[in-house]
Amino acid sequence: MEPLLDTLGRPLETLRVSITDRCNFRCVYCMPKDVYGRDHAFLERKELLSLEEIARVAGVFAGLGVRTLRITGGEPLVRRNVEYLVELLAAIPGLELALTTNGSLLEQKAEALARAGLDRVTVSLDSLDDAVFSALNDVEFPVQKVLDGIDAASAAGLRVKVNAVVKRGVNEESIVALAERFRGTGHVLRFIEYMDVGHTNGWRLDDVVPAAEIVRRIDAVWPLEPLERARADETATSWRYRDGAGEIGVIASVTQPFCGGCSRARLSAEGRLYTCLFALRGYDLRAPLRLGRSDEELAEEIRSVWHKRADRYSELRTAETAAQPKVEMSYIGG
Repeated sequence: MEPLLDTLGRPLETLRVSITDRCNFRCVYCMPKDVYGRDHAFLERKELLSLEEIARVAGVFAGLGVRTLRITGGEPLVRRNVEYLVELLAAIPGLELALTTNGSLLEQKAEALARAGLDRVTVSLDSLDDAVFSALNDVEFPVQKVLDGIDAASAAGLRVKVNAVVKRGVNEESIVALAERFRGTGHVLRFIEYMDVGHTNGWRLDDVVPAAEIVRRIDAVWPLEPLERARADETATSWRYRDGAGEIGVIASVTQPFCGGCSRARLSAEGRLYTCLFALRGYDLRAPLRLGRSDEELAEEIRSVWHKRADRYSELRTAETAAQPKVEMSYIGG
């Protein structure tokens, strides 16, 4: 199959699908409580793509070259029957299935997700300190419950990664403790620079802890050595512990942009296609889907969008672009 290329020669290989805009956390860098409070208007059920519609669109993307699909949210595990969705997606040939979660419901659902065909899971955990973690998730959810979810996922046979968003003055002192907790476990810990996704999180460049600083903090305790990127579209730069205790990754969208290798498309919960995490607008796939368009007609819509794609926001980021309106992370799925 000839790869589907955008204007910069980047292939379409990965699809991130948000299946809900709802979440049971109110993380300050994603869904701050003062915006997403009791009166916030979330999408109505009829506005969401059904599980069957998601699976159908995923099949069309697979036919265009997508080989990895990541289920996101909001918090995807709050969507009813998510295990059934995984089962539908697992029936699509050649598709690797991943899911990103805050871990709050993972202990209960890990085994069913693995049985349904999920391959791997990424769990968000920004600190091992309950006070810091509670301040970040803003619902007083305990660290141990997330760790229990990670253990359950591993026991169910799922490959596990752990993501930590680092924000200056909030949790940079948690970096070494997180590294210590996951060294030797086989789980890859990845640190993410605090990014200017949307506007509700009040992002400022001063809040960013650069990836280089994160690496230096860990290297000072356990020496690291860099690993080569296995794929051009990898978001993380990987480092290996010299003592053989595993590896870490750093995702440096702010200080070391990787737009040049980006192969990811994003589908929002109500069926809008976005070609960048920092996109200003999406393309409606729900309407043609519900108007009875054929798979080939849907594929042609997607081809048309991807062929015109020229996004490289992180490489062009300035104080002016950071202030532009952008879709919120809770809506697009990170």
